[in-house]
Amino acid sequence: MIPKDGLIPALLAVCLAAGCAPDLREPDVSAAHGERLYLQKCAVCHGNDGTGAGVASLGLGGPPPDLTRLAARNDGVFPETFVMSVIDGFNRRDHPSSAMPEFGNEDLGPMVQVEEDGLSTPIPSDLIALSAFLESIQQ
Repeated sequence: MIPKDGLIPALLAVCLAAGCAPDLREPDVSAAHGERLYLQKCAVCHGNDGTGAGVASLGLGGPPPDLTRLAARNDGVFPETFVMSVIDGFNRRDHPSSAMPEFGNEDLGPMVQVEEDGLSTPIPSDLIALSAFLESIQQ
């Protein structure tokens, strides 16, 4: 039996052993962080400048989309929710981007609560940062 004064440390130890510890990293949702992530994970296909001319794009059956024109193709409005859902991989079965890896299966950083229209949604910080970077390179 665990004494009462040892209950909290015991529960914490069980939680840590089970991998359910909270992510204590400070969330970085900046476009600068997003650019670093982009260069690590996306540039190989989408190119360093986001125009779709990355070396790994050869043999995909077509070039990846020009990420600098996302807002232009959406009546001048950057489609933030769409962009994050494509990066994450959420509901991409019939989308041309299905050749793209589902980054939602990876660690996308600590969750950040984002409020919109009175609804609070947890979104991984790296996903927000990538979206912020892509919005910053729109032409």
